[in-house]
Amino acid sequence: MKIHHIALWTNDLEVMKNFYVKYFNCKSSNKYTNHITSFESYFLEFDSETKIEIMKMPSIPGNFNDLEKQYIGLIHFAVSTGSCEKVDQLTEKLRADGYRILSGPRKTGDGYYESCIMDPDGNRIEITV
Repeated sequence: MKIHHIALWTNDLEVMKNFYVKYFNCKSSNKYTNHITSFESYFLEFDSETKIEIMKMPSIPGNFNDLEKQYIGLIHFAVSTGSCEKVDQLTEKLRADGYRILSGPRKTGDGYYESCIMDPDGNRIEITV
């Protein structure tokens, strides 16, 4: 088995799409729109077969969790760059462009080399080798 995709609700599809295309080299599907429900989405595909579905629908309420704190449920996903140097480069590019860096780059106690950042909506992403 494998993970096919992760789905994220957003209020701004274009900002989220552009973020993942620019920094993670995702390829975007055409925008899907259901005019009856006002649902809109894109599938963003990484170099592997894994995808993120970003979705927007006016009836979805905002997230009231404190994004700075951990909580029960899905808390992050990790993206592999292939090398420590690429982790460093991507993290510094995101920092220079004003994105929130939560930690790293660093070698963790369990042996991973990673940084942790927030996307435009505050979703945590680990950038790892």
